[in-house]
Amino acid sequence: MAPSSLVSAAANLWTKCFSVYSCTTTLASRSPGFFPASTFCVRWLSTTTSTPPKRPLNAYMRYVQQHRPVLVRLHPEIRAVDVVRKIAQQWRALSPEQKRPFEEASVKAREQFRVDLQRYTAQLTPAQEKQQALDKKQRLAKRKAIRKKRELTALGKPKRPRSAFNIYMSEHFEEARGTTIQAKMKSLLEDWKNLFNHQKQVYTQLAEDDKIRYKNEMKSWEDHMVEIGRADLVREQTLSTKAKKPALKTKKKVVKRTSAKAITLRKKAKSSTTKTVKTSKKR
Repeated sequence: MAPSSLVSAAANLWTKCFSVYSCTTTLASRSPGFFPASTFCVRWLSTTTSTPPKRPLNAYMRYVQQHRPVLVRLHPEIRAVDVVRKIAQQWRALSPEQKRPFEEASVKAREQFRVDLQRYTAQLTPAQEKQQALDKKQRLAKRKAIRKKRELTALGKPKRPRSAFNIYMSEHFEEARGTTIQAKMKSLLEDWKNLFNHQKQVYTQLAEDDKIRYKNEMKSWEDHMVEIGRADLVREQTLSTKAKKPALKTKKKVVKRTSAKAITLRKKAKSSTTKTVKTSKKR
């Protein structure tokens, strides 16, 4: 092909691309709410999606999403918790025929989600797959930590002891300078640094008392956890000290027994020696 024909072909291709782009921008300008130009151009020019598809809602959550705005509009004075509770009661009272439209919509959404997820994973690079696996691992660890914290709170685990500055901050937070929480904390930190040693000593003593409180409460709480069969929640250092104490006691008992046995053997040996000496003298 001649160079002139190559140039003309490239010019024709560029003209077609520009005409498509101008057409889309014109449509977007006419109906910006329905057809955003920037979003369309980015999606049209890019070949990969930036975010993974969202998981679809189940049948119950679809029912909540549909009926919650209606219930809030009819009863604006009801709390959010009561709204969810009332919708849950309505869902339980529905018949299987009334639930079927929401269940069918959920099934269709799950099928579409599988297709979109396969399309998305096929476009990922090895580095992106590795990063996604790491993000998933971090999310699972965070959820696990949140569940464990809720469980410990439900079981009545004592709160950690507060430091001297935390006690000072809780007492003077209301009258602190600043409008935001960060500004108040910053001003309290500056005031804490400017306090004299005898002024800080009061809060230091309160912090020491709080440590003693935490130590006593943790001891009784961990003993209770062992009694109900939840030794997995007890600290390792506590378990190690409890395991060492009976071992030391048995060791002392063994030492005492061996020492008593040794004393009896010595007495027998002395008595036998005295008997032999007396018999030899008689002879």
